[in-house]
Amino acid sequence: MGRIGLLLVGLIAVIGGGAFFALSFLGSASIKEETPFIIPAGSSLTSVASKLEEEGLITSADGFLMRARLLGSADPIQAGEFSLKPGMTQGDILSAFQSGDVIRHFVTIPEGMPSIMVHDRLMAQELLTGEVAIPPEGSVLPQTYAFERGQSRASLVEEMQSAMDMALAEEWAKRSPNTVVDTMREALILASIVEKETGKPEERRMVAGLYSNRVKTGMLLQADPTIIYPITKGKPLGRRIRQSEIAAINGYNTYTRVGLPEGAITNPGRESIAAVLNPEATSALFMVADGTGGHQFADTLAEHNANVEKWYQLRRVRGEM
Repeated sequence: MGRIGLLLVGLIAVIGGGAFFALSFLGSASIKEETPFIIPAGSSLTSVASKLEEEGLITSADGFLMRARLLGSADPIQAGEFSLKPGMTQGDILSAFQSGDVIRHFVTIPEGMPSIMVHDRLMAQELLTGEVAIPPEGSVLPQTYAFERGQSRASLVEEMQSAMDMALAEEWAKRSPNTVVDTMREALILASIVEKETGKPEERRMVAGLYSNRVKTGMLLQADPTIIYPITKGKPLGRRIRQSEIAAINGYNTYTRVGLPEGAITNPGRESIAAVLNPEATSALFMVADGTGGHQFADTLAEHNANVEKWYQLRRVRGEM
């Protein structure tokens, strides 16, 4: 074989070796089923490659590194939890790590959930880390939050509180001249009562209007949830309210305290905040349950007493009295 022939053979070998090298990077990794893979913060590509090999997801960390450096993007890898799926190539794995397409988990804080129960929910979430104190009542915006495995509970609470600060400021900027609250803190307190007093979203502005009327006239608010809050910190009482509790004098009981409680009694949702800042124009001063989760409203005590009697009759029919 002549010199030219030898050169051709060598070139073919180099090309073939390069093709094999590239295909081995582009070929499937050793992933038999969808597998979560966690990259801790501060990890290097070398440590990630070793972890992939240790978990049996690739055959060689050194091979992965060499191919990544020659054929992969120069973008840095991201920390987080990733989902590796069957059929992914080593190139796909590297791209996923560089894109930051991490698995997101979710926790929902319902409207009207008190802070002590928010704390319990976060502490029960095993994918979160670290201790966290019970947030101040009314400081958390109820909604669904995304988080990553290993995220600290404290950082998630900070996100929830920032969301509340933003929502409160946005609703405050749209407030009506008819609102009876003078500060955002007062709006939060009254909204927490509205949140606990009605199970029907369409009633929020009406309930807010009723309590606004009571604030204007100096009437006692007489909101039952304000009796319960000092006893349970917002958790269900699980029994009927006692006469001694109705007569209790403290910073929250609006049966013995004129005006607003000293603080929020739950974490109100955005809609309850909006209702307080733009209440229904109404002359109603009284309300009683109607048996459907809503209320019958009345302008006078006589009308209210008639509505109360209807409620009692319904409860007798149901066997509740």
